[in-house]
This record gives sequence, C-alpha cells and structure tokens, in this order.
Amino acid sequence: MTQTRLPAESEKTAHIRIALNGEEVDVSFAPYKTLLEILREDLGHTGTKHGCELGECGACAVILDGEPVLSCLVLALECDGRNVITIEGLASNGELHPIQEAFANLGGSQCGYCTPGMILTAKALLDRTPHPSHDQIREALSGNLCRCTGYLQIFDSVEAAIAQISERKRTGELK
Repeated sequence: MTQTRLPAESEKTAHIRIALNGEEVDVSFAPYKTLLEILREDLGHTGTKHGCELGECGACAVILDGEPVLSCLVLALECDGRNVITIEGLASNGELHPIQEAFANLGGSQCGYCTPGMILTAKALLDRTPHPSHDQIREALSGNLCRCTGYLQIFDSVEAAIAQISERKRTGELK
C-alpha cells in the first residue's frame, strides 16, 4: 500500500516582498490568497474592503505600480517586488491627502464602505491626468459602486480635489 505524502509546512506557504505604502514589507501566506486577503488578514490594512470578491464593486481597489486594480482579482503571488498603495498610505505627516479632505468636506462618503476604493481610483486618475474632464472622472470611477451618495458628491469631491492639488503644487505644499 502506497502512503500519500502530505506537503511540508514550507510547501504550503508563499513568501513575497512588496513596497506597501512606501515601506518594504515581507509577508508569508497561503499561496491561493489574493492581494485583498493578504492586505487585510496578514498585514492588517483593513481600509481595503471585502465587497463582492468578483471584481464588480470596486470596494477593494488599491493602486498597484501606479494603476488602480481590484485586489480581489489579483493573486498575492503576482505582487512580489511590486508597489502597493492602500488608503492607509495616502495621508502624509498627519494630514489627509486632498482627495480624502474633499470627500470628507463635500459628503463624498456616506457609509464609507466604497470610499477607499473610490479615493484610490480617483488618485490614480489624477496622477495620470491632473485635470480630467467630468466624463473622464465618470469613466475612471465607473467600476466603483456606491449605494449611498448618488455619485454627485463623489464627482464634486474629485473635482474639488483637482483644484486643491493644483493649488498645493503651485505653492510647493504638494509634489
């Protein structure tokens, strides 16, 4: 009778190093986990939300190497050596990022569940296109669902952030 060999513990665990919000982080995890799962469960970055886990709601959006991605659809193993920005990484020196400020001040977040994904998707857009049109904002955020605001306050927040970012760059407060 042949005995089935069970995998050793080291064979069950994957290891990667990522730049998480500008800091190099090593993480070990089960190889089937998504980026969403390691961010929340293994690294404690719970600002990234579990939503549909099918890539349809945008609640889990993060910025991966400068592009917004749905972290529920990315295997963590694909992220070795890559740069990940979560909502926790936007504030700097105790001050909110202008997009975060605008969402807070203009009611762009109601219950707040979709807000991290919305903000990170908007940030990625503004990094690529500093002065997007209303249609470009709508297109960029089209994969992020919100059930509370009706989207008007979200678009107003992004447009207000554009003006604030431009002003801060002009005065040297933001690079």
